[in-house]
Amino acid sequence: MATKIRLKRMGGKKDPFYRLVVADSRAPRDGRYIEEIGYYNPVKIPEEISIDEEKALRWLNTGAKPSETVKALFRRAGVWVKFQNS
Repeated sequence: MATKIRLKRMGGKKDPFYRLVVADSRAPRDGRYIEEIGYYNPVKIPEEISIDEEKALRWLNTGAKPSETVKALFRRAGVWVKFQNS
C-alpha cells in the first residue's frame, strides 16, 4: 500500500484549517485516512502549525511520501531536517 502524508481540509466556507494525515494514495482528499499527525491553520495570525514529530518521522522512515505543501510545512517546523539527518 502506497501511503502519502497530505492535508485534509476542514472548517467552514472561507474559514479553512487542515489536518495533516497519513492516507492511502488512492483515498480521496477528505476521505478515509490511517492516522492524524498534526494540523495547520493558515487563517490565524500568526499561522498555527502543530506536528507530532515522532509520528511524522516514523511515517517518513517507513516510506510515506509527503505532498509538496506538507514538505514545506515540515521544513518550517524543522521535521524535514531531522528526517534528512537520520
